[in-house]
Amino acid sequence: MRMKDKAGIVVGAGQTPGDTIGNGRATAILLAREGAKVLLVDRDLKSAEETAAMIAEQGGTAQCLAGDWTRAADCKAYAQACLAAWGRVDFLHNNVGIGAGDAPASRVSEEAFDRIMQVNLKGCLLSCQAVLPAMRRQQSGSIVNISSVAAIANPVNLSAYKISKAAMNALGQELALNNARHGIRVNTIMPGLMDTPMAIEGGAAARGIDKAALRAARDQRVPLRGKMGSAWDIAQAALFLHSEVACYITAVVLAVDGGLSARVG
Repeated sequence: MRMKDKAGIVVGAGQTPGDTIGNGRATAILLAREGAKVLLVDRDLKSAEETAAMIAEQGGTAQCLAGDWTRAADCKAYAQACLAAWGRVDFLHNNVGIGAGDAPASRVSEEAFDRIMQVNLKGCLLSCQAVLPAMRRQQSGSIVNISSVAAIANPVNLSAYKISKAAMNALGQELALNNARHGIRVNTIMPGLMDTPMAIEGGAAARGIDKAALRAARDQRVPLRGKMGSAWDIAQAALFLHSEVACYITAVVLAVDGGLSARVG
């Protein structure tokens, strides 16, 4: 019960369909299992409701709200919804990102670049801005943003994605330093190669290859046991950073990647 009596928001609490569980859904379930009341936000309300049903089955507390974090009004709406439901916003977990349409910097289109930056970076900024007034009034709060080891590596054909995630790392540190005096902690997680529906189902479809072959290729790149991580690995890191166990940790960029970034970063 490391999150007992805490209430907060997971943005990107649904997921794309697949064999495994996504980072946002796993984190929402784990935070609720540890005692948190969780507002589940996703553009796909049905998917968020599926997450809520899983939480309810385990005796947890969750509510759902449709929202697009690239719209400031939607971000303010889910911050207000959390306050209306539970009177506090103790944590914000930002788990949204796209890479579709990306390409090397020499030929990425303006439209794809703008879209990726809007979703991955601007959305994160707007989401953080929406909860900061409440957290400042409370003089406490935890924000965790999900970035990627792509920020410090050189992913093939993902220039805009890399730039957006590197900027997210910088954004988290800027927010951490400018809100530390209010007792607000802001940290960033960089997942490595994870076995999630977005990575596997999405990657296999985009590349036209078998999922088993993709999994095997990704596993071979990971130093730790030659195996990708799962969404639960990200969830456990998020639980740690949001909990009081990490009360003296802020402005950290934490790689959860089985040692991958030590090899490529």
